[in-house]
Formats: sequence, structure tokens, C-alpha cells
Amino acid sequence: MIDDDLLDDTDALIAADNNQTLRSLAMAGASVRMAVEGFVPPARLVGDGRPRSVLVAGLGGSAIVADALAALAGPASPVPVTSRRGGPLPGWIGALDLVIAVSMSGRAPQVISLAAEAARRGARVFAVSEEDSPLAQLVESTGGAVWPLRASRLPDSPGLQTRSGMWSLLTPVLAVAGAIGLLDIRPDAFADAADRLDSEAEACRPSSPGFLNPAKALATELDGSVPVVLADGDLAAAAAARATSMLARSSRMPAVRGTLPDDASDVVALFDGPMSGRDRDVFADPFLDGPAAPTLRLLVLSDGGGSAAPVLPLGHTNGSAGEPSPIATVTAVVEPVRELAERVGVRVSTVTADPGSALARLAQLIARCDFASTYLALGSGLDPGRSPSLADLRDRWRESE
Repeated sequence: MIDDDLLDDTDALIAADNNQTLRSLAMAGASVRMAVEGFVPPARLVGDGRPRSVLVAGLGGSAIVADALAALAGPASPVPVTSRRGGPLPGWIGALDLVIAVSMSGRAPQVISLAAEAARRGARVFAVSEEDSPLAQLVESTGGAVWPLRASRLPDSPGLQTRSGMWSLLTPVLAVAGAIGLLDIRPDAFADAADRLDSEAEACRPSSPGFLNPAKALATELDGSVPVVLADGDLAAAAAARATSMLARSSRMPAVRGTLPDDASDVVALFDGPMSGRDRDVFADPFLDGPAAPTLRLLVLSDGGGSAAPVLPLGHTNGSAGEPSPIATVTAVVEPVRELAERVGVRVSTVTADPGSALARLAQLIARCDFASTYLALGSGLDPGRSPSLADLRDRWRESE
């Protein structure tokens, strides 16, 4: 169970955060600004114009880069955006395509292998990785372009981790995507996103009490549950993927995710299962009867922007004449799912992005869930910045190289 007193004790909270995860999350806005300051697109990437396709190679926490890029490009993307987390490079990748390899450490063998094969086939290769890492060295030696990550980019910052430093990975990829014509992203979109991240960091700061802090409140709501993270569109789906990853890696909490309207049936079917809370005994005493079994908690991530006319991504319309609006279609599904959950006893939490650019809305959804996952870990006595089992798995991978 979460320790509410710890969450409201600023000094104890900071002391428990051994890897300074909260501090790193608060620097997300600075990471965005530093990544785009003076950014010059590598000539070797943009010289040949827009590629035929873009493939993002990323493993584990780095996979959010592919999810976010595909969501921001949207269904109107001029070229397909795909991802690969391992295995062989698709056979159709060749000289007309761009492969983006992302790895915070630059030591993931699967990502290195994909980048090497892409270079062998003559594809354009762009890597975002730690400076002088094996991945960076490979890409540079084969004529590709590298964006080096340096801990000194954030003064006196803790070590780089995808859990707390994803914006250092994502921002240069989005900047390159804009330079090659994949995204129509305005120069001020990064500034808007950085401001939104700063606002979330201020609202979710450790010194903010639980009744005012939206991330602490969300962490308390998720405590003792099995979250079902439900997104109301493609943009929110990228945030949902990040949320389930952070809940697993930081809070050690299993979670499932889905996107409306496609996954409505799967989510609603869970409401009839043993974890729905339908038969919860509201009079049970946890001291006499033991701790209650985990129950489902529906976490709705909404890209509605909180306005009657949500800001639409580039190229997205409200539907042709005589056709239902995609937004209206999703809204028509969200409310019945929410109402059904509450009726059968499944508790519901909602995080809604404020109006703004697509990147700013995505940033807000991700930041809120990042902070909540971190507070949930700290309040449960866990170190959100380090998982012993995950560290052991990485060591075994490196020994097998």
C-alpha cells in the first residue's frame, strides 16, 4: 500500500528518490529546449529529400519514440512509419528508406544489429545514442548521422535513463522528421511542448501536497489496482504505451492498454471478470480480513483538450459530408465505457490534455503519467530509477554479446 505520509513529506520523498527520477522528469522541458537549440539537420539525411519510408528501431523504454512519431505523423503521413524492436530488418528496407536507431546506452545488440543491416543495404541511418557508444561508432563509421546524448546537456544531472530522459531521445527524432518533410511541425511547437512540460513539473513537484498535486492524486488512485489504460485516439495511444511501460518499470505494476474504439469490447469484457470489483465487500476490514485483492482501475487518457472543438492534427478532418466525425465516433464510445465501468464497480481515473498543439498535448499526457508512476513507486517503498531484476537481465544480455 502507498504511504500517503511519505508523499506529503518533501524531504523524505526526495531522500527516497535515490536516482533523482523526479528531478530528471522535471527537466524534461529543458531537455526539449536544449535538443532543438541551434539544431541543424544532418545534410546526409535531408540531401536526398523525403524517404520512401521511416523505420524506428528501439528496444524497451526507447520504443516510445516510434509510438510518438507514428502518432504525430498520423494517418495523413506522406510516408509510412513503422517500428522494429528486434529480429531481422524487414526485407523491403533499402536505399530509399530511413532507419532511425534509438538507444540511450547505445549498447542494445538488437538495435545495433538493425542499424548495421540498414547501413549494409544502403539505407539512410540516423542514430540517437550516448556519445561514443557502440551504436554511435557503428553509424558514424558507415556514413550515417548521429545525435550524441551527453549527461552534461543537463547541468549536474543524474545519469541518462529512458525512464526519465525520453525527451532527450524523442526531440531530435521529431526535429529530423520535420526536416525531411515527414512532420509539418512548426518551430514554436517544441517551445509549446517544453512550456507544457514545465507546467506539469510545477503542478507535480514534490513539495505540492497530495490534494493539489494531480500526479500524487493519480498515484493514490492507482494504488492496489490493476490499471487498464484506455486511450481515446492515436495520440493518447502513444501516451498509453508510455504509461504502461512506466507502471511496469518504475512502479512494478502490471497494466494493460487499449485504444478506442477498436479495443472497447476487450476492455468491457474485463468488467465481467473476477477483478472488476463487482463483488467488493465495502465493509471489509483490511486489518482483520487481510488486504483486499487488486481490482481493475480504468485510466482514461483523453486527447480531447478539454474544449468543445478539439485541436486536430495536421491533415485530420472532422469527417466528410454524410460521414460521422472520427472525434464524435470516439466520444460516443468513451462515455458508455466509462459509465458501464462505474456501474459495475470499476473505478475510473481520467487524464485530459489541455488544448494546444499535438506535441504539447502528448507531452502533457506523458508527463502526468510519468510523475504518477514515480510517486506510486516511491510511496510503495520502491526505487523508481532502478529495478534489480531488469539490471540483472541487461547484464546477462551483455555477457552473451
